[in-house]
Amino acid sequence: MSARSEEKKKKLVLQALLFGAVTTALYAAVFMHADLVQQLFSRGGYYAAFPIATVFVFSFFHGTFASNLWSVLGIEAVTKQAVKRPTLSAPRPAQRPRPRLRMNA
Repeated sequence: MSARSEEKKKKLVLQALLFGAVTTALYAAVFMHADLVQQLFSRGGYYAAFPIATVFVFSFFHGTFASNLWSVLGIEAVTKQAVKRPTLSAPRPAQRPRPRLRMNA
């Protein structure tokens, strides 16, 4: 492994640990103060934005943690450049005409 990849891996490990700790702290805070969270979220009016904002915050931190964790483990998403589709060498056959209904008069 090159020094550059070692440095990148260390950075990913540190980021994964940091975002994992933040995610754990967020979940702990919500569960420890569940009564307060329930009171604030159920007030209505402008307070209706609190659950939405909370979901975005949790989603950002948890998603970043999970992404860094997968990268540390060496699991990466497939990019479009890596996917090669087979080319169609033969043209498609022409469609047959629809049969017509004839009625004897």
